[in-house]
This record gives sequence, C-alpha cells and structure tokens, in this order.
Amino acid sequence: MAASIWVLADQWRGRLSDVTFEALAMGRELAGQLGSPLEAVLLGHGVGELAGTLGKADKVLVVDNPALAEPMPGTWGAALALLIEQRHPEALLIPLTNVTLGVGTFLGAKHELPVVNFCLDARFEGGGLSAKAVMYGGKIQATVAVKKRPAILGLRPGARNADQGRATAAPPVEQIALDLPAQPVALKKYVEPDAGDVDLTRQDVLVAVGRGIGGKDNLPLAEELATALGGAVCGSRPVIDQGWLPLSRQVGKSGVTVKPKLYVAAGISGAPEHVEGMKNAELIVAINTDAQAPIFDIAHYGIVGDALDVLPALTEKLAARKE
Repeated sequence: MAASIWVLADQWRGRLSDVTFEALAMGRELAGQLGSPLEAVLLGHGVGELAGTLGKADKVLVVDNPALAEPMPGTWGAALALLIEQRHPEALLIPLTNVTLGVGTFLGAKHELPVVNFCLDARFEGGGLSAKAVMYGGKIQATVAVKKRPAILGLRPGARNADQGRATAAPPVEQIALDLPAQPVALKKYVEPDAGDVDLTRQDVLVAVGRGIGGKDNLPLAEELATALGGAVCGSRPVIDQGWLPLSRQVGKSGVTVKPKLYVAAGISGAPEHVEGMKNAELIVAINTDAQAPIFDIAHYGIVGDALDVLPALTEKLAARKE
C-alpha cells in the first residue's frame, strides 16, 4: 500500500474551519488515486473531541501538547516535521487560513520540502503528482510537477465543496506524544475583535461596498439593504483603509475569503485582490457606474448605475414584496 495522504486540521480555539473539510475532500480524491489511506493530523491542546468530526479520514493522528495550544507556524511546523520523519506520508494538505498560512512555508524552508501554495487542484497521474495553483493574486494559474516527497500542498479556500469532506461516522483516533523543541517565537497577545461584530465567513448574504458609495455617511444605504436581505455589510480594502468599516469586515486577499449564497458588490470596481476573496459566491450582483468595470466579468447579474440610487431602490422593492 502507498504511503498515506495527510490533511492538517485547521482549528482555532476549538473550532474547525470549513477549509479543513475542503482539504479532506481533496485528500480523499488523492488517496483514492493512490489506493492509500487518508489521515487527518490534529494539533493543539485539549482539542481531542474535534477528532470525531473528521470522519472523512480513515484515521486521525492527535498530538496534544500545551506548546501547540496556539497555532504558531514554527511550533506547529516542528511538530509536523517530527511526524513526517516518523511516518513518511506521500503528501500533506494544509488549508491556507490566518491560522495555518505559515506552516507549510516553515516546513519547506526549514526541512527542504517541496511546497506548492494556493492550490486549486492536485492529481497523481503516471506515477507523478501535479498541482494546479494560482499566483500573483489570481492573475496567473500554473500547473506544477512535484518531484520530491512528501509534497506540501497549501490549499486555497474554495477549491472544494466543504460538504464533500464531511462524514457522520467517527474515525479511529491515534494519540501521539511528541517531545517538541523550544521555539524562539511565541504568541504574546491576541486582540479580540470588537464585541458584537459578525463572522463574514458564516453569512449567507453579504452587501459589499467600495469607494463608489462616496463616503462613510452613505453606509446606512448598504446596511438597510443587508438588513432587508438578512445579511451583513462588508467592504473592499480602500473602504477599510479609510476607516469606513472595521478591519474584520474586509473581504479580499488581505482580508477574509467568503462564499455566501448572495454577494452584492456596490461601488466595487473588481480589483483582483478583492475578487480573490469573493469570486466563489453562489450568486454575485454587481452595481457600478462603469459598464467596463472588471467586477462585471465575474458577476451573474450586473446593474450599471449609481449605488446611491440602486441600493435604496432595491431595499424599497424588497420591503414592498414582503408586504
């Protein structure tokens, strides 16, 4: 039997990210192509109960250690390096989130392992592994042949449907003790987001605003539409940089990646950095005065008009329909 395919479980304070299940879905495909087992690796402290939700894997390797309580790239990378030396997997899939973004890079730099980040797909064909990845903020796609093992694949959020990586059955669990070396970098402080703020990744409806709304005083127009739709307001980076919305509401390459059922982009031109974070929404409605704005290239529906006129009109129509 071929060596195992591993998936690193991306967890933060006892909660698994959806990208973990996307990685399990892709990992199951790769394991099937090789005829090898799929194993999830769960690192942390006091998070063993999460193993029961990783049923798409054939086994969960749990490393419970106080040093792993905070997801520091060096510490998590050191733990994975020890596991790799012991078990020799064929490939390791790492979800790319704010929690795990530096882990694969650490493994590649410190232990001379091949790393392909921002993967959309990967396949074993003809005895070799190829990975499709995006570069330069999504402007370029490249297919990379990975010659050395184990391959470290950083999975871009949205590469698979998270539901394909979920299973109801609880997998077997193996507890592994590791003697971890001391690391020079430690987490000093975590700053909690403002109380009452929303988690954009869990919203079914998002109304996003860009510079086209003119100013902070016009935000209520977006908020009223979001309320009518049962969603939340977010923004592009220029809106955040000008202080119109808090950083937690930023969507894009330097913000969060979202996949709502409906994404209304009002006054957003569609720069690649923003599109990178929202292009996998199920339905995109774009509002812009410029008919040539790039946002219309990915929108399912487009409205050429001033967001200051269109937003209240949509809210009014929704209110009338509800009545």
